[in-house]
Amino acid sequence: MLICTVFIVACGSNKDSSGDKSNNSSDQEQQGTEVETEIEVEHDLGVTKVPVNPEKVVVFDFGTLDTLDALGVDIIALPKQNIPSYLAKFEDETYQNAGTLFEPDFEALSAIDPDLIIISGRTSEAYDELANLAPTIYLGIDTGDYITSFESNVMTLAEIFDKEAEAESAVAQIKADVEALKELAPTDQTGLVVLTNDGSLSAYGPGSRFGIIHDDFGIIPTVEDIEESNHGQNISFEFVAEMNPDYLFVVDRNAVTGGDYTASATLDNELINQTNAAQEDQIVDLTPDYWYLSSGGIESVTQMIAEIRAAVE
Repeated sequence: MLICTVFIVACGSNKDSSGDKSNNSSDQEQQGTEVETEIEVEHDLGVTKVPVNPEKVVVFDFGTLDTLDALGVDIIALPKQNIPSYLAKFEDETYQNAGTLFEPDFEALSAIDPDLIIISGRTSEAYDELANLAPTIYLGIDTGDYITSFESNVMTLAEIFDKEAEAESAVAQIKADVEALKELAPTDQTGLVVLTNDGSLSAYGPGSRFGIIHDDFGIIPTVEDIEESNHGQNISFEFVAEMNPDYLFVVDRNAVTGGDYTASATLDNELINQTNAAQEDQIVDLTPDYWYLSSGGIESVTQMIAEIRAAVE
């Protein structure tokens, strides 16, 4: 009887032990399938494996900085020249200087040893060197399909930083605001977008850097065939007077880059003053922080919509 009792106890012990091992193994496998440590990001300059929730993030695009800030994601370094005023907190010494948008400081970056670098058009020529330093992705805006491109960039960042719910909510609100703006856009008036710079003018049409005004917001372009260029098509005051827009949307480059000329001084002349836009008090100053420096961020796009809405309401 003693021998039988020992045998039964031993069998019971082995059974329990085997069950524990099986459960532990199952738990580990389940955890392994749920936790992602790396994702693959396809972008205009390549395909990059990016760590999930990277800690040391360097940003060379103010639109991306805007979105990360809106999603509650912090960074470690950025170019600290011409930071948009509404992102002034990043001027604090807490954040390291990564050079400029056109010339990264590779010595500083090497010391930082970043987990992720994010760039856009102004830094694109340095992509290969940056990619040798750390995982680097390009998140520029496709101006030919602005809102779709904006949404793609936001959701890419959301996937990297586990902020999908916040991003989906922000994108949904912006898309709803765009549709509402389209309903308000006048169908019997046209608009022309110009950038002023040191007393000169350049114009932008559909599909251009500021083409979102026409393509997505519903403002009828005064001129359809404006040359598509990042710097716009050089035009004269006579051109504006001849085209005679009902709305003149103005981005003042000197307001963010410095210079002796203001947009108001540049446009205060007899030719501009005789246009419908001037006569109807529909010369609209657009905030260059949003339109020129950080276009493509959650906050900047929200404010861009608001500025055009205020002009046409």
